[in-house]
Amino acid sequence: MTDKPLTLREISWFFFPLMLNVQFMSVSHSFINAALARQQDPITSLAAFSVAMVLHMFVAAPSYQNQAITIAMVRGRKSLHATWIFVLLTAVYVAVLLALLAWSPLGDFVLYRFLGVEEKVAVEVRAVLAILVPLPFLTGARGLLQGLVIQARRTGLVSTATGIRIGALLAFLALGAPFLSGARLAAVALLGCIAVETLFAAWFARRCRIDHGDVREHSLGEIFRFSLPLAFSSSLQYTIPLLINAIISRLPDGPLALAAFGVIRGFLFLLAGPLRNLQQAYQTLVHRAGDYPALLRFHRRVSGSLALLLLLTAYPLNGPILGTVMGLDAATRAYIALPLASCALFPLLHGACNLLRGIFTQNHQTGLLSRATLYKFLYLLLCWGLILLWTPPLPGVAVAVFLIISAELLEWVYMHLRCRARLPEVFAAVDSAR
Repeated sequence: MTDKPLTLREISWFFFPLMLNVQFMSVSHSFINAALARQQDPITSLAAFSVAMVLHMFVAAPSYQNQAITIAMVRGRKSLHATWIFVLLTAVYVAVLLALLAWSPLGDFVLYRFLGVEEKVAVEVRAVLAILVPLPFLTGARGLLQGLVIQARRTGLVSTATGIRIGALLAFLALGAPFLSGARLAAVALLGCIAVETLFAAWFARRCRIDHGDVREHSLGEIFRFSLPLAFSSSLQYTIPLLINAIISRLPDGPLALAAFGVIRGFLFLLAGPLRNLQQAYQTLVHRAGDYPALLRFHRRVSGSLALLLLLTAYPLNGPILGTVMGLDAATRAYIALPLASCALFPLLHGACNLLRGIFTQNHQTGLLSRATLYKFLYLLLCWGLILLWTPPLPGVAVAVFLIISAELLEWVYMHLRCRARLPEVFAAVDSAR
């Protein structure tokens, strides 16, 4: 570690490979959907894989913070072994839930009673979930290994491994096509390509070991106390889209609103999703008071640029992107334009929230993060109850956009106020930089 202040150039070299990694993940899902669209029964295949992935992402959410946990807690061999124990136990928990959904009456209840999918789709969904039972062990290990690479500031290797994953995915799709069909082909290809990515992540992590010196190692108990609130917060975060879908599905234009909100969420994942890496950027790059203002300036520039891209997509490029590329008709494009433009606020709020998450994670105050997400969840439950009593005279997609932005704003306000109260030195550094 040097005494030089953090620069925008250093932040860019760290952050943009992680941003590229998110784009690679988006591309890999597009390739899977393209392969499924060419199956004998494409509608059933696409629907089954979509439902299976929604269930998988919700169940596996506790393991999505493994990068942040590794960056914060691994300080040597002892803490690395303890972190591996947490990762493996979390993977066992997720794998058991996936197995129950695939092979037990719980799967019948969730698919038929809760989600209401039809028989032939449900059969495919359960087949996909059965194939993906080993996946939590791969994704859990991948997150830990990526955390080690990020800790060493070699983020280009993370995106390199994901790029290799895309090549492996195409190979598995081609090789499996003669033997497998429908959503099963996609599940096997996904499992195989993530196994390849995890192997490369392990190879890169071995090359990126860093010397932490004589700092105190974290015990297994400390790692669990630090990690469990993060896992809880991550699980709640993945209920937010489900709650919003449940709310707008009950509005008069429910089907159209659900379809439009799905398109908007795709753009938000593509353009705002990479900003979640600001949490890891803060954990890894900020070591002194003068570093945070530089990262804050970087956030404002990047999130502002992404907000501008959303505005351009909504209006000047409405026809080329939403029409030509996405294939939406003129009526749907008009329906979605203003709500999509309103989402320009989302990258600014999402980036700010993840910066604050980085601050609290770095200072081992993860319990506050779980409370922030819980309040966000309770706010949406309250909105659900109010909408059941009074239906607002607005398009359903406008209601969805209001909910997702207001929920993000609520989370930011709570964390911002708590950060000012608990960690005033963070904001003092920003004030002095001005």
